[in-house]
Amino acid sequence: MATTHPTPGLTLFLMTEKGYRVLQHIVAHLDTSVVALVVGAPDPGLAQDFFAEIRDLCAQADIPFQHRNTERPLSASYALAVSWRWLIADAGTLIVLHDSLLPRYRGFAPLVSCLINGEPTIGVTALYATAEFDQGPILGQTARSVQYPLRIADAIQLAVECYLELINQLWPQLQTGQLPPGTPQHEADATYSLWRDEQDYRIDWQADSATIRRFVDALGWPYQGASTLLNGQLHRVLAAEPEPDVRIENRTPGKVLFVRGGQPVVVCGTGLLRLTALRTSDGGEALPLARFRSRFE
Repeated sequence: MATTHPTPGLTLFLMTEKGYRVLQHIVAHLDTSVVALVVGAPDPGLAQDFFAEIRDLCAQADIPFQHRNTERPLSASYALAVSWRWLIADAGTLIVLHDSLLPRYRGFAPLVSCLINGEPTIGVTALYATAEFDQGPILGQTARSVQYPLRIADAIQLAVECYLELINQLWPQLQTGQLPPGTPQHEADATYSLWRDEQDYRIDWQADSATIRRFVDALGWPYQGASTLLNGQLHRVLAAEPEPDVRIENRTPGKVLFVRGGQPVVVCGTGLLRLTALRTSDGGEALPLARFRSRFE
C-alpha cells in the first residue's frame, strides 16, 4: 500500500555539488511549488562545498532557505536528503539519495570507497530512511559502468547523472504525495563503508601501485588529497602515474628510487608510482623534489 500525504510538501536537505545540481535541475525542469523549504549546511572538509550556491539559487528561485543550525517549524510532511551528514528527526517521511547500489556500501563516503576498491559499476539508490542508516526499503536505483583510472571529480559527475534520473522518476510521486512502499533490502548482501577522518587520507605505501593510484584519484579535488609524510613533513599527493616495476634487492616501500623530470618515483609494496602533483600541507608546490634521498611514510 502506498504512503499518502494529503497535503504535498517537501523539505530538501541539500549539501555539496550533488545537492546543488539536484536543486538546479528541479528549478530548471520541474515544478518547484511542491518544495516548502531547502535546508543547507557547509562542509569544511571540501575545497568547494556549494553551500553559497545552494543558498543563492534558492533566493533566485524564491524558494525558502535555512541554514542547518536555524530552528525551523515542521513545514512539510516529507523530506528528501542529498549528501546530508546528520540525523533528520523532524520529517514524517524521509527519502535519502545514497551514493551506492545498496545494500552494498551502506554508510559514509561510499563513492570514495567504491573507487578505491576499483568497483566496475557505481550508482545511486533512493530509499526510505529508517532507524538504522541505509537499511530502508528501496524506491529506485540508477547505475553507471566505469573504467579506471577514474578521478573522484569525474565520478561525482556520473553520480550526478544518476541523481537526476532518480529525481525525474520520483518527482511525480513527490508532487502528489503518493509514494510507493519500496522494496526491502537483502540483508545477506549488505556491506558497510566507514566514516573517514584525516588518518584515512594517509597513503599505505605497502599496498600495490594500482591500489595507491586509485586511492590518490579517489581523494583528490574536491577533497583535500591523499596524504603522506615526506621526510617527516605532511604533504598531499594530488596525482600519480604507475611506472614499470624493477627488481629491488632490498625493497622498502616509500623510498624514492628515481627522480624523473623532478618527479619522484616511489617504491610501493608491488610496483612503482611516479608522483606528478605534490603539495605541502599549506598548499605550496613540492616539485621538483628537492632531495633525492627522500622517504615517504
